[in-house]
Amino acid sequence: MASNLIVARGGVEYVPPISLAFWRWTVVFLILLPFTYISLRKSYGIMKKEYKKLFFLGATGCGVCGAFPFLAGQTTTVTNMGIIYTSSPVFIILISSIFFNEKINLTKIIGLIACLIGVFAIIIKGDLYLLINLNFTIGDLWMLAAAIGWALYSIYLFYWKTKLEIFQRFTLIAFFGAVSLLPFYISEEIFFERTIFNKEFFMWVVFAAVSPGIVAFTLYTMAQKKLGASLTGFTLYIFTIYGAIYGYFLFEEKLENYHFVGTMLVFFGIYLAKKKNVQKN
Repeated sequence: MASNLIVARGGVEYVPPISLAFWRWTVVFLILLPFTYISLRKSYGIMKKEYKKLFFLGATGCGVCGAFPFLAGQTTTVTNMGIIYTSSPVFIILISSIFFNEKINLTKIIGLIACLIGVFAIIIKGDLYLLINLNFTIGDLWMLAAAIGWALYSIYLFYWKTKLEIFQRFTLIAFFGAVSLLPFYISEEIFFERTIFNKEFFMWVVFAAVSPGIVAFTLYTMAQKKLGASLTGFTLYIFTIYGAIYGYFLFEEKLENYHFVGTMLVFFGIYLAKKKNVQKN
């Protein structure tokens, strides 16, 4: 899932943000459809009953979380985006607790705090002065909306039970995600920036569809079945760590001491949250 940072940093230089999100999920749908078409035809009755829920999941998970981070990157910094996106697990825990009566124990809270401190240590590079002097822009609001959108997607993906198999459901989520983005994509093409269908376009769209698309979303869904919505949300903190690793290998960014300190705190926090969960099981 962290490979989406590669797309956000490199892909938006060649493809407009909403266009990139729209074509990404269109390609995901087209890749999956040949493998799920026959089974989906047999499941038409189930699809008819669940299409409203599937549209909601597509609009939040693929629409909001697909386009908003790319829009945010036009007017805000990677630092701000990282800080704001780490609020998503908090929203997941709060919404799960309020609307689905999921219990929040002390161990999970301590783990959550450890993760937050670890992520902040990485983002502000161990310098509190950077945190104090952060400036926020309209892009930060886009990112906050993306964080809330991912929280809603994660929660309802887990709590809305379905009779569809994982790839059947994901094919339809990708389809409805592309549908939810279509009017905004057309508006972007007409009023803002036209898409150039060149070699770079196809390279970035296919990469975005396969790595942070099919692979990441499928594994996230499988993790939720094992761990639940709240605990799986903690994986977003690892997102920041892998982002630093990608930066080191692909963009010649340096790994500093604060990266290692933050990483240890994040994994310690996840260990605490998971430990309680395992004991209960």
